[in-house]
Amino acid sequence: MKKVLITGGIGQIGSYLVDRMQDDHQVTVLDNLSSGKKPELSENVSFIKEDIRSSVAKELAADNDIIIHTAAQISVARSMDEPVFDADNNVFGTLNLLEGARAGNIEKFVYISSAAVYGNPEYLPIDEKHPQNPMSPYGASKLCGEKYCSMYHKAYGLPAVSIRPFNIYSPRQDPTNPYSGVITKFIDRVKDGLSPVIFGDGSNTRDFVSAHDVVNMILLLTRGKGENGEVYNVGTGLTIRIDELARMIIDIFGSDVDIIYDKPMPGDIKHSSACISKARDMGFEPEVDLYRGLEEIIAK
Repeated sequence: MKKVLITGGIGQIGSYLVDRMQDDHQVTVLDNLSSGKKPELSENVSFIKEDIRSSVAKELAADNDIIIHTAAQISVARSMDEPVFDADNNVFGTLNLLEGARAGNIEKFVYISSAAVYGNPEYLPIDEKHPQNPMSPYGASKLCGEKYCSMYHKAYGLPAVSIRPFNIYSPRQDPTNPYSGVITKFIDRVKDGLSPVIFGDGSNTRDFVSAHDVVNMILLLTRGKGENGEVYNVGTGLTIRIDELARMIIDIFGSDVDIIYDKPMPGDIKHSSACISKARDMGFEPEVDLYRGLEEIIAK
């Protein structure tokens, strides 16, 4: 079986990857447990508590066939307060793994970036050629990681590829993540019989993509689809207004609560939608529609 290293393997994307790959691969999870505790893992999954900036992480990267790098400092707010901490984790951690991979004989290095690299959209839908003008140190550090992956492919022949997921959601989502947190906040309030709170008039739009679909995209890349050195958007190509999202959640609960509208959040991006033509050309097709994905979260 091929040896796979999944960094951040107890996180939202990482844990689903473990679920999907553990039967057919020799999986090692590398996680420093900064955002959770070690879960129950099957006996054929190795777990190593370690930081991605460590020599242990570098050695593991050299010793595996496939590296899927999901670990990151993901808090935009923390990146604004501590930009050096953010860069140390997201830039130097990624560089450490790339150096390890360069010393080995890997088949694929998959880097999980973010749509935060785009900043305020200049046009919609956002394709991969859209200008990258991140609005936070987090977005800048993720973009820097992409550039290193591309450079390592060009300079060293490393088979690295990057993806830019849009608004990921799942039952395992981090409620503090601003890119999926609105779903968690709406669900938590409606579940308690309270009205969901929308900041603004509810006309903002987002492209919410299921973690299951993101995993499907990653697996396609590990199986040889796509081009090394490239970057791919991962979304649904569909958008929903935030007020429609709130009504959808209210409907799933069978509730009769009303929506509360509050002042808009300063700096909030009005509209965001992914162009996924490039991903579709390599065989990706989103499978989880938003209503079914929300039902999965609510049923957990």
